[in-house]
Amino acid sequence: MNELIRLREAALGLVNVGRGRDVLNEGGFDPGTIPIHAIPGAMVQALLMLKTAAISEDGAKVAYETLRASEAYRELRRLTPQLRRLTPEDLPSQTERLAFWINLYNTLVLDAVISYDIERSVNERLGGLGFFRRAAYNVGGLRFSADDIEHGILRSNASHPFLPGQQFAQGDPRLAWIMERRDPRIHFALNCASRSCPPIAAYRADQIDAQLELAVRNFVDAETSVDPAEETLQLSSIFNWFRDDFGGLDGVVAFVRRYLPNDERRAWLETRQEIDLVFTPYNWELNR
Repeated sequence: MNELIRLREAALGLVNVGRGRDVLNEGGFDPGTIPIHAIPGAMVQALLMLKTAAISEDGAKVAYETLRASEAYRELRRLTPQLRRLTPEDLPSQTERLAFWINLYNTLVLDAVISYDIERSVNERLGGLGFFRRAAYNVGGLRFSADDIEHGILRSNASHPFLPGQQFAQGDPRLAWIMERRDPRIHFALNCASRSCPPIAAYRADQIDAQLELAVRNFVDAETSVDPAEETLQLSSIFNWFRDDFGGLDGVVAFVRRYLPNDERRAWLETRQEIDLVFTPYNWELNR
């Protein structure tokens, strides 16, 4: 497996697809300005400030130019170098890690869109591979790209849906951070700066389960439809890309049935023995 990962990285390197040494939180900082244990909470507050400054109330749209010029963004840029001080021991519980890494992913994507002057879509270059591998923060002395956070940390070192091999090779020190189990609800909390993405929210460790449940219910309700004439269930492409996280296609149907409200769609599902799934095209236009 390590050899497969090495070959994958070498091949992507030949076409210059991200994964350099650059990170967005370089620069000096004063370690005395904030205790280490307070950094995750400070990141939550920073994300809330970003939302207040330039993100719509429902979390779906971002005024990036407003955000770029805001004091909230300047405060974020002052805060993120502090991430270099964190260690896995500073986030001992799984709920703390889950909330922290979801928030960090969403913050990193916002920061990267501004830093890289993305105008139309994060998906412009090689299906987004460049953006999500290039966008990165240094956490505890290690580089974590957006892909590393999603597939390595939050998906418990799973494979990227379009690339072979696990995200981290055996012996990678970043493995010390990964979640113990894969929770498919994360897919409805991660915002990839695109119109079809779930909305941006700030997640808290002591509320994370309820927040994820709400995020899933809202997304499934908004993005699911049925066509009785064609006998098809129409779903977000997220369910197709990450079908293994839901237990395969049967697991996808069971998951959607669980989270749909008690309306005609759920009633229709309850009467079907076999269902054809249709995955709607993903809109990668920037969520401005």
